[in-house]
Amino acid sequence: MKAKSHDKEAAGACRDLTILNKHGMHARPAAMFIKTASAFDSDIMIEKEGTKVSGKSIMGLLTMELYQGSTMRVYADGPDAEAALQALEDLVKSKFDEE
Repeated sequence: MKAKSHDKEAAGACRDLTILNKHGMHARPAAMFIKTASAFDSDIMIEKEGTKVSGKSIMGLLTMELYQGSTMRVYADGPDAEAALQALEDLVKSKFDEE
């Protein structure tokens, strides 16, 4: 069993975001999320039920099974961590402009 380490996340910031759009995190919203996350210098990680993936990896994000109502924890660590988290929260709250 692999020990969980939260050292990196503890130095940054995190927010819990709930997927609101009807179709969840499919290809289009995932691409929007990645594009937004990649605009920042901070490292971005997504966690759901103990599984963590890079917030800048479309394949990782698509494997998270983020349906409407799912909650993910988004970690950011770097010089623009708070701005990155705010931009990602705004995107999720906008339902990825789908509704």
